[in-house]
Amino acid sequence: MYILLPTGEATAEIVKAAAAGYDARVVVTGPIASFLTTGELRSLIREEPYDLVIISGMCTASFLEVERETGVPIYRGPRHAADLPLILPFLGELELSRSIPADDFLTARRRKEAFKTIARREREADAEFIIRGVKIGGTSRIKVLAEIMDAHRHPDLRTNVEQWFAAGADIVDLGFGFDATPEDVRQCLAAVEDLERPIAIDTTDPDLIKAGLFRADLILSLHEGNIPVIGEAIGQAGIAAVVIPGACSLGENLAAAEQEGVRCLIADPILMPVGSGLVRSLQRFTSLPYPLFFGAGNVVELLDADSIGINALLAGMAMEAGAAVIFSSEHSDKTQGSIAEMRRATEMMVLARDRPYPKDLGIDLLLLKEKRRRREPAPQPERIMEALPMPSEISYDPCGNFRIGIEGKEIIAVINGCAVRGRRWVDVFHTILKNGDVSLLDHAAYLGAELYKAELAIKFGRSYEQDGPF
Repeated sequence: MYILLPTGEATAEIVKAAAAGYDARVVVTGPIASFLTTGELRSLIREEPYDLVIISGMCTASFLEVERETGVPIYRGPRHAADLPLILPFLGELELSRSIPADDFLTARRRKEAFKTIARREREADAEFIIRGVKIGGTSRIKVLAEIMDAHRHPDLRTNVEQWFAAGADIVDLGFGFDATPEDVRQCLAAVEDLERPIAIDTTDPDLIKAGLFRADLILSLHEGNIPVIGEAIGQAGIAAVVIPGACSLGENLAAAEQEGVRCLIADPILMPVGSGLVRSLQRFTSLPYPLFFGAGNVVELLDADSIGINALLAGMAMEAGAAVIFSSEHSDKTQGSIAEMRRATEMMVLARDRPYPKDLGIDLLLLKEKRRRREPAPQPERIMEALPMPSEISYDPCGNFRIGIEGKEIIAVINGCAVRGRRWVDVFHTILKNGDVSLLDHAAYLGAELYKAELAIKFGRSYEQDGPF
């Protein structure tokens, strides 16, 4: 297969190194690869009998007419030349896209295949038991249980429950504090009674548990104090339950619950936070003859570190421990997004079963850091001018000043009492320009920087402060 690789001066050496070992011709067409024209490519193709052409993924021109004229397939390569070595090995296995950059195309393809594999393995998996259509234990995926604390105080419980399911929760757990009443439990469960998804209630109070038996699919948590009182009713209702140790051991409480007729049991050995015995508590996750409950949320909430990496690691630990259900929560600002993170982490563990490490799976939890950092040469200008410091005094735009903020998932830019709202900074900025609300170049540059910073704050769940650091 004879390949034509047009490139630019800045990336020529990278492309030549990537093409080594392939039957390929690298041609420098100008300073920048993306500036390739249809006329230039047409002339190059006619020089030799190529089997295909790979152009820069950054090219904006359409080369479909050139392909029709020459009969040579023209595909989009990666946007960055540094990614070409990742693309070339796949040429004999799949057809690249004529419109989508190869790195995006392959990423989307691998992601689609990954989710197909996850779905297939879940369909084929066996289970210890099933809760409202959701497999628990066996070879099925670790299920994510998301908690809503003090559900009886929640202003819009149903919406929150639906949000948790949409975020990736398999089971939503309604927590009830000591001030909750049986009527509170009944009202909360009545609000979600018609949802055909698993609902758990989290309380050790037998009266509250009894009030929820008409709709709850899972009870958290049983121990020696409430098993004699409510265990038989749970068993008769056919509801699953999580059992914890207390004054009696976990094994003793599991046996007691089983004796009361509770058949679908999940054992919770209690995962301790970092500094309070995390490693020691992991030793309790031994091969019990019951599905295991892994309380990851207790670790994440009590550690001042970004949740995304912690959730990934804890899901891996849960997999090695043989856990069936993993608990996650978003009680604090720093853990926002944990439900979706944990769901993705459990999916990664499904794909990692036949691999030595959970990497190169097609899906990941990388957010800020790159898997492979590109090292492309910087532009080489004819002359360089050192940047001048920004003056302390600026000229104010006669059109007025903007006040920028964020509300939910939207950016808000206010000037002279009028607000422009939007989800993308480019849309807000475009509207501002179209309205004629900015007249100075430095003011336009300032607005672009602040609006983009606001969009990043929304994306990463951070606070936004105009003129402040990100």
